[in-house]
Amino acid sequence: MPAAVVDSPGRLADVLAVREVDGPGVPGAGEVVVRMPASTVHPSDEVAVSGAYGTRTSFPLIPGFDGIGVIEAAGPGVPAVTTVDRFRRPGVRAVVVRAATSAIGGHLAELLTERGVAPVEVVRGTPGRTVAEPSRRRAVIRTNEPGWRERLRALTGPRGTDVTYDCVGGGTGADACALTSGDGVFVHYGLLSGTPLPAHRFTEPGGARVELSRLRATVHGDGGWRLPELFAPVFGQPRRGRLRTAVAHRVGPGALADHLRDPAAGRPDGKILIEPRR
Repeated sequence: MPAAVVDSPGRLADVLAVREVDGPGVPGAGEVVVRMPASTVHPSDEVAVSGAYGTRTSFPLIPGFDGIGVIEAAGPGVPAVTTVDRFRRPGVRAVVVRAATSAIGGHLAELLTERGVAPVEVVRGTPGRTVAEPSRRRAVIRTNEPGWRERLRALTGPRGTDVTYDCVGGGTGADACALTSGDGVFVHYGLLSGTPLPAHRFTEPGGARVELSRLRATVHGDGGWRLPELFAPVFGQPRRGRLRTAVAHRVGPGALADHLRDPAAGRPDGKILIEPRR
């Protein structure tokens, strides 16, 4: 079967190759075989392939964190029905979402609005990139403009943010963490900047609690037994017409490497959808 494989760290467009690999074979006890009609290319894939997560990424690597799956075969002991942790303590109102123009930033705003929270969204200010549904936001702050920290502080009040969602890291991530309340939570779930948070942010006395949300650790940490419980409420959202993601390009596996190398492709305003049968 075709697989997109990376043998060594580097820029995704330079190191990715599509080749035939062995299929999964017959599922064992408690296992299923899942056919993937489509998958996606995320910014997080580019970060992982770059080598930024050196201590927990080994090569060769088949990148990719999600997609659309159909169970083709099930091994013995798989139940007929296999079924997000949320952090929102009572009274939470000052919430910051970083990388707000990203797909997950839009999803977070949608889920927060459903719970009566209008977040302050923080973006880089990249030309041509805008947040979806501005009505869901309390305000949008651009980190490429002087005084953004002061504006964020003015919006969230002197005690700081209750919860900050950060998938960027780096210097601006450290600043956003510093602006989170001492009894608040800084949820760190990505590294789009390619630069880690300064180490002192994890141990600073009186600082916000830093929670690392790692999808790979969640999936593999306990053998996957909690995944049905975690994903059940997530799957219900698309069925109600929520958490939609724009698709910018559709490509087959054989055209993926060339598409990523094409300068005209740029950074798409939506996901690259990989369709094996295309």
